[in-house]
Amino acid sequence: MATEAKPAGWTTWSRWRRAWQLRRDNAVVSRRAIPDDLWQLSVQRCPFIALRTDDELVRLRRLSTLFLNDKEFSGAQGMQINDEVAMAVALQACLPILNLGLARYRAFKGIVIHADEVLAQRVEIDEDGVVHEYDEPLSGEAMQGGPVMLTWPDVAEAGETAAWAYNVVIHEFAHVLDMDSHALQSQLSTPELRATHQRWLQDLTLEFEGFTRDVECGANTLLDPYGAESLQEFFAVASEAFFVQAVELQQTQSALYDLLRRYYLQDPAASLRSRASE
Repeated sequence: MATEAKPAGWTTWSRWRRAWQLRRDNAVVSRRAIPDDLWQLSVQRCPFIALRTDDELVRLRRLSTLFLNDKEFSGAQGMQINDEVAMAVALQACLPILNLGLARYRAFKGIVIHADEVLAQRVEIDEDGVVHEYDEPLSGEAMQGGPVMLTWPDVAEAGETAAWAYNVVIHEFAHVLDMDSHALQSQLSTPELRATHQRWLQDLTLEFEGFTRDVECGANTLLDPYGAESLQEFFAVASEAFFVQAVELQQTQSALYDLLRRYYLQDPAASLRSRASE
């Protein structure tokens, strides 16, 4: 099939743009270098990150630096934002985009950190037309165009809650990626790319349907049963497990693991095994 013709000078402009961006990024990394003690402390608090390969950690540090330079943090409920707080969020948020790039988070700027759980007012109308109002406790929320809301206790306890395949930062930033993916679908330039994406989505839907049946039957699952709420929540919950319980996910749900490996362009289970064998 014929490829789309590029305008004259497009290749030269693209190379110039990449070179300019690289110089800009290098300047940011040099000017806003993460202190060694802060980096080491933040990494050691997240064993699922500390056990990644040396090359991945080097690239993750660079990406985290660029993330901190690009995003705007604010506190709520009296929460004070310091370097430790911002670093904890950046480190975990950048893990999913390690091989995708910071551009995937371009649609938002703001990150709001709450000191504790948030109660969000919800309104639902049931099948009989009756309106129900209630408060829903939230540990995080991602909205189209931002901001991303997170609660500090859940962020800070990521090292411990990884045992439950739970990570609020990865969950909410998976939603950000999901929303960005929907925006990118219209930009897929060839029928082959669109067909590949459609097949991937169909396979993910099959995994979701199987997971939903397991939850309805009361089966014990590695993934949080909340993932049965919708395909979007399933993707976010599965992403949590992919990064914080990679080996277990690959062993128990290999097809789902492979789908996420292809999406994120990462193989965390292989990285963890490589580190363990050193």
